[in-house]
Amino acid sequence: MRIFGRGKRYHSRLLAYFMAFSAVFITISMVNYPKDAFDSAIMGLNLWWNVVFPSLLPFFILSEILMGLGVVHFIGVLLEPLMRPIFNVPGIGAFALSMGLASGYPMDAVITCKFRKSKLCTGVEAERLLSFTNTADPLFMFGAVAVGMFGMPELGVIIALAHYLSSFLVGIIFRFHGRGRDNYKNDTQVATGNIILRAFRALYAAKQEDKRSIAQLLGDSVKNSMNTILLIGGFIILFSVFLQILSVIGVTALLSNAFAVFLGIIGFTTNLAPALVSGLFEIDLGTLAASQADGPLIEKVVVASAIIAWSGLSVHGQVASIVIESGIRMVPYMVARILHALLASILTIILMISPFSSITQLFTLPVMLIPTSSAIAVSFLTRIEQVSYQILILLSIMIALSIAIHIIKELYQYVSKDLGFIKHIGHKHKP
Repeated sequence: MRIFGRGKRYHSRLLAYFMAFSAVFITISMVNYPKDAFDSAIMGLNLWWNVVFPSLLPFFILSEILMGLGVVHFIGVLLEPLMRPIFNVPGIGAFALSMGLASGYPMDAVITCKFRKSKLCTGVEAERLLSFTNTADPLFMFGAVAVGMFGMPELGVIIALAHYLSSFLVGIIFRFHGRGRDNYKNDTQVATGNIILRAFRALYAAKQEDKRSIAQLLGDSVKNSMNTILLIGGFIILFSVFLQILSVIGVTALLSNAFAVFLGIIGFTTNLAPALVSGLFEIDLGTLAASQADGPLIEKVVVASAIIAWSGLSVHGQVASIVIESGIRMVPYMVARILHALLASILTIILMISPFSSITQLFTLPVMLIPTSSAIAVSFLTRIEQVSYQILILLSIMIALSIAIHIIKELYQYVSKDLGFIKHIGHKHKP
């Protein structure tokens, strides 16, 4: 035991020394290469300002308003029947799932952390939740990636479907994670009865508990959304500089060679290796590099889909800073991201092959949403209107499936009671 404790302290010291050395090394490198650091910071700032900011801010504000009005709680109740039998998490986990689908990372990490600190879920259940609720939002995939980077609106549905389906598969796989640490007896908190009425009651209760006026809710939504978008911008600029410094000193070349070998093994063009290196650190820079690489379209989309599923060390840093205080382990989360990227790549290939690709033509965004220098002046309400029906399609499928499971379960319980009653009467009247 004493040896194990020494080993743990030894590794902790090594990690502390490594982090300190890395920070000093990067700082010295930025001093030695000030122009490269400045140019990369400007590139990250332009990407954030011209693409990420106008594409994500309206939806961040809308998601905050929906949360304050109780609409997300309404969706969470409707999705309850999916959670325990499929993902082995409490019914309240549907709230984290719906917010992850609606507003993307790191909102799901914030909610999961609140669940854990409020003891609404166990540590292993929080790890399961974080493994599959950490998803990109639809507006980023439809607007920023498909339209803004690739200039092909029809790719939005392919990327989104591959992303969400692979996320659900990760959740199903991770339902077996930590089974030995489960300590619940029965999910007694799952209510019975009319699920629609319970959803409306949850909406009303959430609004009553919030107690904010519409004006205050709107103000808080804008403020919180701006804080979130500024945090994302800071990480984009930081990792843009970090990636450029690594490129100047030759580290990215080594990583690029390693990724080139991997791409050659699977039969992809090695021109996508720099995109994988960028995507390793930052999702926006990686997807942008994939869209601009010289190679077949299907390979570029597959790599972009994998990068979105991986989400980048920039996002992982945001998630770690949020959940570290709740004691949620990051190792299962990182494993889930690797699995998510692998599954998303496979599903993207399947969806890009006919006849699946022709179906996606029915769900495209207008080309007018391609971000330009004047995109900031475009009305936020217009952007929300253009993308809302794609979001409604995704949520409608989930809600319909959840309600169907609930109805089947209720019918099964009703039939079981009737059969039990008939058997009891038969035994009672038996001579």
